[in-house]
Amino acid sequence: MEKKAFVTRQLVEEIAKTYPTPFHIYDERGIRENARALKEAFSWNPGYKEFFAVKAAPNPFLMEILKEYGCGSDCSSYTELMLAGAVGMKGEDIMFSSNETPAEEYVLAAKLGATINLDDITHIDFLEKTLGYLPKTLSCRFNPGGYFAMGTDIMDNPGDAKYGFTKEQMFEGFRILKERGVERFGIHAFLASNTVSNEYYPELARQLFELAVELQRETGAKIAFVNLSGGIGIPYRPDQEPNDIRVIGEGVRKAFEEILTPAGMGDVAIYTELGRYMTGPFGHLVTKVIHEKHIHKEYVGVDACAVNLMRPAMYGAYHHITVLGKEDAPCDHTYDVVGSLCENNDKFAIDRALPKVEIGDYIAIHDTGAHGFSMGYNYNGKLKSAELLLKEDGSVELIRRAETPKDYFATFDGFEIYDRMFPECQDTVTGNRAEM
Repeated sequence: MEKKAFVTRQLVEEIAKTYPTPFHIYDERGIRENARALKEAFSWNPGYKEFFAVKAAPNPFLMEILKEYGCGSDCSSYTELMLAGAVGMKGEDIMFSSNETPAEEYVLAAKLGATINLDDITHIDFLEKTLGYLPKTLSCRFNPGGYFAMGTDIMDNPGDAKYGFTKEQMFEGFRILKERGVERFGIHAFLASNTVSNEYYPELARQLFELAVELQRETGAKIAFVNLSGGIGIPYRPDQEPNDIRVIGEGVRKAFEEILTPAGMGDVAIYTELGRYMTGPFGHLVTKVIHEKHIHKEYVGVDACAVNLMRPAMYGAYHHITVLGKEDAPCDHTYDVVGSLCENNDKFAIDRALPKVEIGDYIAIHDTGAHGFSMGYNYNGKLKSAELLLKEDGSVELIRRAETPKDYFATFDGFEIYDRMFPECQDTVTGNRAEM
């Protein structure tokens, strides 16, 4: 699959006059088209709902776009719950899935009317003690243990994951919850990450549908929904074929009709919690080449670093790179593309074949629309970049400004950095520097 940037050098040069690099930019058209396709793929299920995984891209402007297509929010923290509430989500629009959950997060989730997805059997007592009651609708996260495989291919290792109930605990937990007044039950599982396979969701669905039939039959609990969570991946590499969401939806429908419908459970709603799939391909980290280095290897130094995109440093993850304006040039040079952190793993690419790169070139790093900006941090005192939205009409909107030193120092209550550094011009400190 050929990977093309959705921005051009000409556009980036124009944007950079107002919003300097580095910045994350998102493609509104792509996000909308993708959301429509997902909705259509599962339209066979009347109760279907996508709960966008907020952790992937916690930006209210993006969340509001997805809300137009009926998407709710999958939240895992206090501030993500706040974001969901701020964009008008409430009640069953919010799925709260967390682990080792502080009491105050359960309290806010309950206040918003969110559907709470319990991660452990001990959380039943913890939730009841925290709230003073148990909500009428609750979900439990299932972890089957062992390895999750499709055919002879091992996809992931749930047995090594810290999440979820064992199968035995699911039955015990449902009985306890039913005895304590819970009326509607959900099942949730996340067994493999970033699968580029049309078979993953249907196989996961079969396992969860079979479990749902057993649970309802043996405990009498009314299964209201099955949450397939995330795991549908994106093709980070050019040689990968993307998932076909319509094929995936049809595979889940077939499993539904073979397992749930004959069991008299044809009214079960299907939920998903996709993040990477929803926004990942529709984001670029745009950065400018500011240095080159010729030692034991050839290095290209850019003005972004792992603060802006940590996946390559953290996981060794591949992100495709386009040198804007040189899309048709031969990739006959080999570089490490690196940032400025005091860490040797601050590399966006290692031994990457690219066109000849020169200082001043703009680089688009692909597939940063999920787990890109959101995983950022401030090591070395680096500041997070701006987020921009390339709108359908071709205009560009700032949807999160870049951090400034004032943001970085804001939590030093009682220790005013600027007053100490620039006492003679403390009223003129703006942007990223003091105007002396």
